Amino acid sequence: MDKKLENWLHNANPWTNVYGLARTLLATSTLLTLLFNPTGNFFKPSSFSETYPNCSNRYSIFCLIDFNDTELIIIKWICILILGIVASGWRPRFTGIFHAWITFSFYNSAVAVDGGEQVATVFSLILLPITLTDNRKWHWQDPPQSRDEISKVIGMTSYYALRVQVAILYFHSVVAKISEEEWIDGTAVWYYIQSPMLGFHPDLLNIFKPLLTTPLIVVPTWGTLILQFILVMALVIDKKYWKYILIAAMFMHEIFAIALGLISFSLAVIAVLLMYLRPLEETFNFKEVKNTVLSNTFKGLNKIKLLKNGRLRYEEK
Repeated sequence: MDKKLENWLHNANPWTNVYGLARTLLATSTLLTLLFNPTGNFFKPSSFSETYPNCSNRYSIFCLIDFNDTELIIIKWICILILGIVASGWRPRFTGIFHAWITFSFYNSAVAVDGGEQVATVFSLILLPITLTDNRKWHWQDPPQSRDEISKVIGMTSYYALRVQVAILYFHSVVAKISEEEWIDGTAVWYYIQSPMLGFHPDLLNIFKPLLTTPLIVVPTWGTLILQFILVMALVIDKKYWKYILIAAMFMHEIFAIALGLISFSLAVIAVLLMYLRPLEETFNFKEVKNTVLSNTFKGLNKIKLLKNGRLRYEEK
């Protein structure tokens, strides 16, 4: 048993670019929400309070001001700048703290936030132990070959806690759905797509309505239920099947993003799914991708010839 634990500690390494890419997507999700929405969309009087932002939690970054719209805008742009630094991958040990603070603050102080903000808040907090023990300059760098055992235990405990939390998230989603008649009889998606708030854009609805008003509507409804149940079971499924589940889950959430406009929510969930279903040791080879793109670009440029009349011609060889 001691030998197995020793081998596990030797091979355990949460500080890979898998978690790095997940952090980038998670930060980008909140960044885009703040960037493309005026402060008035999120910070305004509500049924709970006439004053804004909501400062029931005094630790919010948005409560460092005197309820002034101009100062709110300044804080918003400071948050966007910090989230940009987080997404770049620089100094995760320090930026991880600010990332968690901003997502926590936004979720608690804003109104009309969606599930994406909740996902970003919960998982930026769960990732904190990994970021605090990450001494790299960039989270894109190769993982350190040697680290102390305490840091490894802290980081891997955070990683496993994240996986359990994702499974719980989808478990709650499945249980909530099967308790509703519309999900059982296969018509839930039909109601969702026609919702004025969350449904399809009218033009998109006109295109797909002939298909979605047929019995085939049960396919996306029950398909969502089945896939979410598989995502729950992925907590204990063999790693060799993870990539197939990841592809299917990403496809499902991208459909939601495009059809329902849930872009920031989709980014946050994909970030979490990467940590859930991409083995940490299977790092991304970004250098190879970069070299391939540059190589193909230069090859294409070399085939472009400038003619005497000033026109360009592309030569196939």
